[in-house]
Amino acid sequence: MKLKLNFIILLILFCASFSHLRAQEAYEIIGKWDLTVQMDSIELPSWLEVSLSGSETLVGHFVEYNGSARPISEVHFHNGVVDFTIPPQWNGKSDLHFSALLNEGKLEGTLLADKGKAYSFVGVPAPKLLREMPKKWSKPISLFKGTSLEGWKPQFENMQNQWVADNGILKSPKSGVNLLTEQVFDDFKLHVEVRVPKGSNSGIYLRGRYEVQVEDSYGKDPNKILFGGIYGFLTPNEMAAKPAGEWQVFDITLVGRRVTVVANGKSIITNQIIPGITGGALDSKEALPGPILLQGDHGPIEYRSISIQIPENDS
Repeated sequence: MKLKLNFIILLILFCASFSHLRAQEAYEIIGKWDLTVQMDSIELPSWLEVSLSGSETLVGHFVEYNGSARPISEVHFHNGVVDFTIPPQWNGKSDLHFSALLNEGKLEGTLLADKGKAYSFVGVPAPKLLREMPKKWSKPISLFKGTSLEGWKPQFENMQNQWVADNGILKSPKSGVNLLTEQVFDDFKLHVEVRVPKGSNSGIYLRGRYEVQVEDSYGKDPNKILFGGIYGFLTPNEMAAKPAGEWQVFDITLVGRRVTVVANGKSIITNQIIPGITGGALDSKEALPGPILLQGDHGPIEYRSISIQIPENDS
């Protein structure tokens, strides 16, 4: 009986030790990763988060080049090899398969996407972007003059630009190309007024990477993919949207990863951390400044009174 008891104790200790070793190995991959995917002749951004669920199971979230963060039921990681599969959501009808090798803090691997087409990618740890709130902000700087598109450019030069400046309003009368500022920004306070036609959809991309959703969401419950949400990541604490066709006001503060969104005078997201890039981001280079991007490929939209404040030195 004593021998049997000792065996059970040793088995328990072995299992505990094995789980500890597995957890230690897992810490190499746990965290957030900025990915760059080579898709045919262009580079597209992507993002991965791996976290520990329980004592040794790895789970996560994955953002492809569009759409919201998709949950990963289990991430397999052993001897530096990362592997997982997630079902289709936006792109095609096949599962997406992710496989990579982690070597010296860098991921290199392949995405097996729709119809079995493989795309190579590289990934690096996402920056923390932990910064103190600036003590002083500049006076508001107008980003839209009201009479021209000066200071703005289409996202793709080979697409016809449907955006027009009309009597103080920046209009996209139909779906087309996205529009972004020629100037790039790091931390800022952004003021934007927007009018959304019934059933339409747009977005304000901060640094070109984090989308504040702009959508006809009046009367709906708050959701991370509806009006005022950081698309796929952060859910507003209330639905602040006005009815379609009315002017709506956003005041957005971004410092590092921390974002505050005030919509129509209501603080709906307060000093929360954006985990990573959202679908449709320009790139995954989160440590760099980026432009303000207005989404114009999801239906007609109108903007006005666009201004920005940036940190000022105390000197």
